Amino acid sequence: MERKPASRGRSRVFRLSLEGFLPRLRSRDDKRFFLLHLPIPLLVFLILTSMLAVILIKSLPVLEHEGLSIFTKNAWRAVEDNPEKEEYGLLAAIYGTLYTSVIAILIAAPLAVGLAVAIEELTPRRLRGAVAVLVDLMAATPTIVYGIWGATYLAPTMKEILGFMYQHFGWIPFFSERPVTGYTIATAGVMLGIMVVPYAAAVIREAYSMVPRHLREAAYSVGATKFETIRILLGAIKPSIIAGLILAFGRAMGETVAVSLVIGNSLDTPIAVSRPGVTVSSLIASMFKSASYYEYMESALFAGGLALFAIGLVVNTIGILYIKRWEEEISRV
Repeated sequence: MERKPASRGRSRVFRLSLEGFLPRLRSRDDKRFFLLHLPIPLLVFLILTSMLAVILIKSLPVLEHEGLSIFTKNAWRAVEDNPEKEEYGLLAAIYGTLYTSVIAILIAAPLAVGLAVAIEELTPRRLRGAVAVLVDLMAATPTIVYGIWGATYLAPTMKEILGFMYQHFGWIPFFSERPVTGYTIATAGVMLGIMVVPYAAAVIREAYSMVPRHLREAAYSVGATKFETIRILLGAIKPSIIAGLILAFGRAMGETVAVSLVIGNSLDTPIAVSRPGVTVSSLIASMFKSASYYEYMESALFAGGLALFAIGLVVNTIGILYIKRWEEEISRV
């Protein structure tokens, strides 16, 4: 039977679409290699999809109970015997997540840029590898180590610093309240800033090392000093610096154990950084164990995970787009 024109058209569209996604494989060995490794990315994609599906399905009960207001109101009323009186809102957790992450990036930005420049420009070549290994080791340190360090040393130190800021700069809203303990939003933000420095510095270092050599030589040829040359090179990789900080922002949002130990876990939305707060991840860590005793609490925590996933997806997408933009710009230099 002769194939109809419409059927041939659909077949052609399908074939062209498939060619757009699949690489051009000419030899039989390449095709075998491709087919052999194809299940691996498919498996990773299926795992990611299943994670999102589980979070979404588990969130449905509380979304039906609270509606979308669960993301915009601040409430946490758990009633064991009467599910209808249960009330949940994630505003304080989302607010605390974004607040501490912003503080973390404000702390991490100068440290990451300075660290990248110090390694690439100021450290002797013989020591450069050792310093880079130390930075990588800092990134690989378990977060619980940061957490116990933050609870035993950073929190008391931050209480003293915030007390000083309250006494001398109390007219600024961020320091308008005296700290009762060291477990505050500021402590969590500072600790997160220290934790994400290696991640941001790694992206900045990679971009800095990729700057074409003729840019550096051109700067020196017109009489620029070393400091001025570094400023020019940093200007050339500005999109990459922003991308590194955005990716570090996403990393800070997802931190759990270390933040839970120092943030105070209070369902509040304060402006003053000297007060305790809560993040989505710390809320899940502290409440998940007892959530099964209530009708909607576990689902509310999954809704928090869904919000964190959505925010992280947006933030990381912006960071990746910035990196692609910089790669296109640097390839034209």
